[in-house]
Amino acid sequence: MRPPKILVVGAGASWSIADVEAGLVHGLKAHGVEVIRYALDGRIAGASRWLFNAWRLKKRTDPDFPRPTQADIYYQAGMGALERALRHQVDAVIAVSGMFLHPDVLILMRRAGLTVTALFTESPYDLEHELKVAQIVHGCWTNERRSVEAFRSVCQYAGYLPHAWHPERHRPGLRPGDEDVAAHDVVFVGSAFRERVEWFRSIDWTGIDLGLYGNWDALGSRDRLRQYVRGQEIDNRLSAALYRRAKIGLNLYRQSKGFGLQAPRIAPAAAESLSPRAYELAACGVFHLSEFRAEVSEVFGAAVPTFTTPTEAAALIRRWLADDAGRAAVAASLPAMVAESSWVQRASQVMADISALLARTQRVA
Repeated sequence: MRPPKILVVGAGASWSIADVEAGLVHGLKAHGVEVIRYALDGRIAGASRWLFNAWRLKKRTDPDFPRPTQADIYYQAGMGALERALRHQVDAVIAVSGMFLHPDVLILMRRAGLTVTALFTESPYDLEHELKVAQIVHGCWTNERRSVEAFRSVCQYAGYLPHAWHPERHRPGLRPGDEDVAAHDVVFVGSAFRERVEWFRSIDWTGIDLGLYGNWDALGSRDRLRQYVRGQEIDNRLSAALYRRAKIGLNLYRQSKGFGLQAPRIAPAAAESLSPRAYELAACGVFHLSEFRAEVSEVFGAAVPTFTTPTEAAALIRRWLADDAGRAAVAASLPAMVAESSWVQRASQVMADISALLARTQRVA
């Protein structure tokens, strides 16, 4: 039996969740799947330019003509995925994340007889929106095991797909080009959600070379953390190089449901699962410290020291910075702990689930 032909609809962002898309595609191809890709991020930017140019031209003769909405842009950018799926006669569709994909695209795919699934990457932070999308698709996966029950209440075929690491990007030992990347005492790659800003402000970084990378635009121009921001949004390859060059990697978990000072936060018990960062740091053989989550100790035991407060973290950082041999010994043990957690292994689960789903949907048809 031949592997299914699958259309992967991109996440719609050029970093972060785009790494999930890249990993999934790599894993599927490793199993011989013919993957048809639909890049959503560039199409969103193109749709925005086209719609706003058309709107400005129309306003010359009709001043009250409505301004394009974000939904208009997502619809314009995503509708080509339906054409792509039908042109290539794919067996199934996987929408990665679904945050930036207009739901009508998925609805029309189902009307066209396609088997449609979604891989949700933002649970539990964006759970309300994800559950709306889950009601449309035939099957779905979530990155957070505590959210599975909520998904199964609206989608019969919902499961847990843990995050993973990319076999071509996350390997221990310095890789060609790594020497051109900054080597920090402590490095963190991620966005400046409010709780993270508060966390970094709570620590005395005197004498420590801290490197912050990602979207930290929320910091004021005079914020003392500005001196540690070394780069904006970066791709997964550069993140991996920064990890391998650092003495200590940090893994801070998100709590905010969005950006801004008033953004609500998830309940502490709402999340237990590892982030992509946890798998990537380990696969790269990088000693790291992590905020506590249930899966951290389940997967790594004591090999990844955890903390619950900035005070605890500060003590751990200084204790381990002073122990080069200890860090090296722990770091060497980490890749084996996630050896069976690459995107190749995750793709095996995706393929098995899709094959079962295809059998069910074909019987119904």
